[in-house]
Amino acid sequence: MEGHKKVVKKSRVIKVGSEGSWDYYVAKAFKQGFPVAVHFSASWCTPSRAMSHFFEELALEYKGVVFLSVDVDETKDVASKLEIKAMPTFVLMKDGAPNFKLVGANPVELRKRINGFIYG
Repeated sequence: MEGHKKVVKKSRVIKVGSEGSWDYYVAKAFKQGFPVAVHFSASWCTPSRAMSHFFEELALEYKGVVFLSVDVDETKDVASKLEIKAMPTFVLMKDGAPNFKLVGANPVELRKRINGFIYG
């Protein structure tokens, strides 16, 4: 298979590893007027892992949205601040504040909510 190159897409999902990086990316999105979609997950949670690929696809589709990924075990302070109690949880934010929370692995509902959030 010489001559064939595998195309690797660069992820648009930003992995948040600390409360400081969370504050930075949320503030930056707010200043630039971008809404934020956040995937709160855990490495041990099968539905969270299953939704990661779909969340990546959404990030490629919706260029005007900042997509963040937060592992609740690695960044407990952020999960606690947003009262995340189950995984996966998706939070949509505008103007630096949470506007909508979806608990569970529901790709159809997540896409619908992001569409409504952006175009509604």
